[in-house]
Amino acid sequence: MTYTAYSQDGARIALAVSEDLFHWRRLGLATFLPCAGISLDGIEDKDASVFPVAVPSPSGEPCLALLHRPLFPGTRPEEKASDWATGAIDLQRESIWISYRSMDVPGREPFPLCHFTSHHRLAAPIAPWEKLKIGAGTPPILTRHGWLILYHGVSEITDPDRDGHPLCYSAGVMVLSDEEPSFIRYRSPEPVLKPELPQELQGVKANVVFPTGIDRRDDLGQPDRFDVYYGMADARIGVARLDLPKHLPAMTYAEILALGRASEARP
Repeated sequence: MTYTAYSQDGARIALAVSEDLFHWRRLGLATFLPCAGISLDGIEDKDASVFPVAVPSPSGEPCLALLHRPLFPGTRPEEKASDWATGAIDLQRESIWISYRSMDVPGREPFPLCHFTSHHRLAAPIAPWEKLKIGAGTPPILTRHGWLILYHGVSEITDPDRDGHPLCYSAGVMVLSDEEPSFIRYRSPEPVLKPELPQELQGVKANVVFPTGIDRRDDLGQPDRFDVYYGMADARIGVARLDLPKHLPAMTYAEILALGRASEARP
């Protein structure tokens, strides 16, 4: 399990293991080797989830893989909203990252699994609804199309209510290849879930839907139905239904080009 550990130094990713889901053993904070001169260690980081099974790294080695979103200085939504006029996106620091740790750990001791040794950027902001920030959301779940995740994107509200939250959090869909999770097979150009209900528009932080959990409804005999649990304005928990289509929607040439720009210059 991944969870957020918070201190005076900010949010960090921590891990724990359990054999029965009732009793947990803390493994400590996730640590990261540098990547192409970029230090991921000691950076505020959360929105993390692990793949439920070993997946191949870019080198083909079976690994524990972690999705996460490092909060590099200057990349918070509030900071980006204040200087968005430049329109500049730093692909190295404004992305969802995927990090790997070999499953071949001597002695079967789980503590080294906290140390991730290889990384790359997975996805950067490309659409208007996510222009200020993107981050992971639900844990990856394997479907016939690949690994399905719902992620969050942040945009600015031009005319918020006087006491309203000036940012809008929405959710989109991403499908990663089951053979190479670093490859994005599909990414929704528009949000699939956005704040619309009164409980999503008003709360501790208004205008927020934030996906965190997903449940395949095999128990109902509906393997293509997923219940998605999400935060409603940081005050309530909501649930939405997602039905997996028979085929992935076709992407336009412009959308494919945008995905390419978002992933170029990969270390």
